[in-house]
Amino acid sequence: MGDALEEPWWETLSATGRPGKNDFCSDFLPLKNFLFDPSDDEAIDKASDNRTAPHQDADSKPPVTKKRKQTTECFLSQPEEKQESTVKAKRRKKKKISDILEKSAPKPGVPADLQNLLSQHFGENRSVIEIEELKLSDSCFLPANDLTHSFSSYLKEICPKWAKLRKNHKEKKSVVMLVICSSALRSLELIKSMTAFKGDCRVLKLFAKHIKIKEQMNMLEKGVFHIGVGTPGRVKALVEQDGLFLNSTKYMILDWNWRDQKLRRMMDIPEIKKETIDLLEMSIIKLCREGSLKLGLF
Repeated sequence: MGDALEEPWWETLSATGRPGKNDFCSDFLPLKNFLFDPSDDEAIDKASDNRTAPHQDADSKPPVTKKRKQTTECFLSQPEEKQESTVKAKRRKKKKISDILEKSAPKPGVPADLQNLLSQHFGENRSVIEIEELKLSDSCFLPANDLTHSFSSYLKEICPKWAKLRKNHKEKKSVVMLVICSSALRSLELIKSMTAFKGDCRVLKLFAKHIKIKEQMNMLEKGVFHIGVGTPGRVKALVEQDGLFLNSTKYMILDWNWRDQKLRRMMDIPEIKKETIDLLEMSIIKLCREGSLKLGLF
């Protein structure tokens, strides 16, 4: 560094034969032009813009949300459930009494039907001696209806001396003829259908629908009635409360063959069957065995 400070170093180099300022710059000018070409910068910028453009467009678009399908549950039937369903279906298809009776031809009731019914009912809980006392012989029965009679014609056939019996009956709390059926509506039908037979005799309704038992007891106590038509439950209650005595009763008619809308007879209904058998056991069977009362199956 022995050179003077006033002289620049590049001037001294030129004087000594070394490259000076202008020579140094002229040597690097082609490199400068190659490295810093403005056209190249513009091309680079355009390329970078083209690369970033799709990213910007993709970012600028709102995200598309896909609708998810609702999941549906699938239930696989098990063989056990199928077996249960088939069993239930078979149970539902079991034949009912009404189905069997609808296909079969109607058969008129006979005294043997009532005797078999009583023996089946008392056979489990009664001794041999008690069962013998509850049996009814054929002489205890009136001719059965063969399904060709109306109610009036049937009563005329089994009671040819009805006019005489009606005149001689003067006792209160009793009736000459007792008709037992399954319902109050059926009782009204039978009362209407016996118009040709009853004449001017008095008929008493013996069922529970719209009629209190005290009213029936008062009517039996104050007046004389020849025919009583009703249900076994109410007749049994009147007998138990001493509102009706059966000592003067000569005929008891069971509405045996009639069927309701479900094709059931009165003995096919458990409640009516039980009440009828209880009524028979209470006093009817004893009176029949003594010969003072006869049973008829209409």
